[in-house]
Amino acid sequence: MPSATVTTGGRLHVGFQNLSLARRRIYGGIGIGLEEPRVSVVAEPARAVESVDPLAKTYAKRAVEALEVPGVSITVDEQLPRHVGLGSGTQLALAVLAATARVHGLDAPVRTHAPAMGRGGRSGIGVATFEAGGFVVDAGHPTNRFTTEPPAEGDWTVPPAVARHDLPDDWRFLVVVPEAEPGRCGENEDASMRAVVERADPAVADEIAGIVTRKLLPAAAEGRLEAFGEAITEIGRKNGTWYTDVQGGVFRPPAGVLVEALEACPVLSGVGQSSWGPVVYGVTNRRHAADARVAAVDALEDHDLEGRIIVTTAATSGATITVDGEE
Repeated sequence: MPSATVTTGGRLHVGFQNLSLARRRIYGGIGIGLEEPRVSVVAEPARAVESVDPLAKTYAKRAVEALEVPGVSITVDEQLPRHVGLGSGTQLALAVLAATARVHGLDAPVRTHAPAMGRGGRSGIGVATFEAGGFVVDAGHPTNRFTTEPPAEGDWTVPPAVARHDLPDDWRFLVVVPEAEPGRCGENEDASMRAVVERADPAVADEIAGIVTRKLLPAAAEGRLEAFGEAITEIGRKNGTWYTDVQGGVFRPPAGVLVEALEACPVLSGVGQSSWGPVVYGVTNRRHAADARVAAVDALEDHDLEGRIIVTTAATSGATITVDGEE
């Protein structure tokens, strides 16, 4: 029986360009595809939908309906930590979709079908990094369609990437996953976002626009680590001012104490919280990666936290798809 395997890395979500209804476009994600950690799923044709993983089974049902195929059996070989800020839902959904399509001999662009999978309705970063990896800025959505209530599920198109760059091979991303309450997701996330959007200060968006165009994008294009790190730090903090009321500060606990500790580490050029956290990340280079890891170990120990520490690179390509072991 033929099988298809899809493997892709998680992503960091630096923040949004705008959350105010006073500007013409809303959201506009900024993020980075990672090589590690990864999710890997295996699909085999079946007459119905089969999977021991409940979430994978939910996505498989959506994929089968969207692709109009009889069924699929999904096995999850590797999992991303769920609801911690690494894009686990989107990456699993798209991996299931792509594997289901390939095992049935279909060419089904994930961008086209992502809305049917319930993904890409706010940020386009997860879809873009699944497609091609790298550092991505997406266009966001017209504000008149995304008021305090998003469109009905599936009634959207994934925002296009307006900028994408491969980041230097020498760069390293420190990813700290503390053991903590999971970040917001689903209806809880939607309610929190509505509260944020209703009160978001448009002046913050204007400040972020200047950082993106005059600092972040040039640094990414030219491979300037220090400037890139400074820019993502500034954007993360400015995003945090929008979320203060709903997450208990510029960064949600315990991400805040970890960010503060890692900002004091001289080998890290930028530090931030990914999405709703609790993942905290930093950027450095190959030479200083070991020192960055030590700083993360110390930060966790100093605050009596357990957690996982990953040092990885930015993905330079999208998901890998193999059929019976051949790409």
